[in-house]
Amino acid sequence: MAADQPLPPPAPDHRHLYGPRPLGALVPRLTRPAFRAMSPAAAQIMADWSAIVGPSLAALCAPRRLASGTLTIACAGPVAMELQHYATEVIARINAHLGGTTVRALRFVQTTLAAPAPAPPAPAVPPAVAQAADSAVAALPDGELRQALAALGRAVLAAGPPRG
Repeated sequence: MAADQPLPPPAPDHRHLYGPRPLGALVPRLTRPAFRAMSPAAAQIMADWSAIVGPSLAALCAPRRLASGTLTIACAGPVAMELQHYATEVIARINAHLGGTTVRALRFVQTTLAAPAPAPPAPAVPPAVAQAADSAVAALPDGELRQALAALGRAVLAAGPPRG
């Protein structure tokens, strides 16, 4: 081959001229089965559902499936009827979040949703920490402010010294 001629295009199997195939050529073949089962848009909707519709609405419904522009939403109780009235706004929020027109319609199915996981219990405050926090606010008059500052002091002292 002459020096002034361009190199031929790579072979269909994406083999590099000087060695193994680039890693980027393998990624589509590995991820295609996963994305066939669930599209990236559906995964994004499910991951960010609370941010899209708000925490109060996210507690009552959950996205289940996105197929052909129709998002299936599972609802508990009479929430489906209420969501039908807000369908255009919910669709607009989802599409704005995804940055395109991905969802064109909503489909509601009534089901029971799993209860959210209970919040972890607050750690027990050692008596020495509680006493130190209470003595720091002893000069303040009794009331909500004193109680709030004592609780803040207990939380700060229980957390320990700042790491840095």
